[in-house]
Amino acid sequence: MSNVHPATPENIARAAEILRAGGLVAFPTETVYGLGAHALDPRAVRKIFQAKDRPSWDPLIVHVTGLAMARTLARELPAALAARFWPGPLTLVLPKLPRVPAEVTAGRSTVALRVPRHPVAAALLAAAQLPIAAPSANRFRCPSPTTAAHVREDLGDRVDWILDAGPTPVGVESTVLDLTQTPPAILRPGGVSREELAAVLGAVALAPGVEDEVAARGLAGPGMSAKHYAPRARLEVFEDDRQLQARERALRQQGKRVGVLVPAAPTLFAEIRRLDATGVDVILCVLPAATGIGLAVRDRLQRAATA
Repeated sequence: MSNVHPATPENIARAAEILRAGGLVAFPTETVYGLGAHALDPRAVRKIFQAKDRPSWDPLIVHVTGLAMARTLARELPAALAARFWPGPLTLVLPKLPRVPAEVTAGRSTVALRVPRHPVAAALLAAAQLPIAAPSANRFRCPSPTTAAHVREDLGDRVDWILDAGPTPVGVESTVLDLTQTPPAILRPGGVSREELAAVLGAVALAPGVEDEVAARGLAGPGMSAKHYAPRARLEVFEDDRQLQARERALRQQGKRVGVLVPAAPTLFAEIRRLDATGVDVILCVLPAATGIGLAVRDRLQRAATA
């Protein structure tokens, strides 16, 4: 029996019951599908890591209903920044309060919070009335899921309930902004651009991705692993079409099966998955300009090519 269910009010209510009981629920946000558990239940949170084959050193993002719930989990919340970008695809890294389990933060003194804009995510939070720890609902390092079918393909019966509301609109994960640094630093580019943040904050730094060995020592936040989002096929990235075309000709002369990816944020991960499913040996792609959401797309492609 399938664990995928349309996101009706009745199924959202059932999903909330599962979360309260310590189970796992996959649900759509405006960015990608998340794999959620009760954020204040350490045993439930550990199930996320088991289901995803995710290393324990990689902290989770916690989804909340709004500022009131956020204030029960973190200190020094920036009301003006939250008013501008919440609900939306912006995650804020803040000093945590003691009630947040170490399992969520990987033992760090900070917690990553966001208020999702997707109506199903918002309805689930409202029904559950608890913070939901939720990374992307895929196996660790695989392309992120933007449909319920992707979740089912990756996780199968490892998740108790999957809410299906169709493809996610943004298509890349939230921007992760560390407010404990001066100036604030983007740990992961995403659905809120660096330019938008700079218009409110002034200077905004861009942190580099880090190797797993560095992250494991507690020196990175959510989404900073340099190797991520990889398909089974080898992914190669280029700065212009001429480079890509020359590489494509060379690979075809070698008898390789080649797929060419045209990157756009809403369909990025779905297209990577589609090309991978055709059995190509290599996927080639020209990187977008590092402005607006193009910075996030560029980041995902570079990490996938590194893996």
